[in-house]
Amino acid sequence: MNPGTSIKLNSDFRRIYARGKSAVSPCVVVYCRKNRLGTNRVGFTVSKKLGKAVIRNRTRRRMREIMRLNSEKLEQGHDLILVARTRAVEAEYRQLEADVLNCCGRLHLMKKDVKT
Repeated sequence: MNPGTSIKLNSDFRRIYARGKSAVSPCVVVYCRKNRLGTNRVGFTVSKKLGKAVIRNRTRRRMREIMRLNSEKLEQGHDLILVARTRAVEAEYRQLEADVLNCCGRLHLMKKDVKT
């Protein structure tokens, strides 16, 4: 992912939390809101409740890789925030990927010609 495609500012996170739509799964919560950029921007949130830095960074890397590999399946022009839940730490990669794509599907972010 390019640096321009990530959400870093606290104000952006707060705006998406407040005005965006959300979908929940056992491993992850996905918030989304349309943007006017024509590309997707993604932010990741992993709480300290999930574990120490090594565990949080591993979970964040796994979610980042899921978004990188599946970005062509998503409609463009949205801001996304992925919030890891407690089960994301122990979940297998395929389960985490399925949960993320399921949430994106419920938010109508998947392209019409792509099946999850």
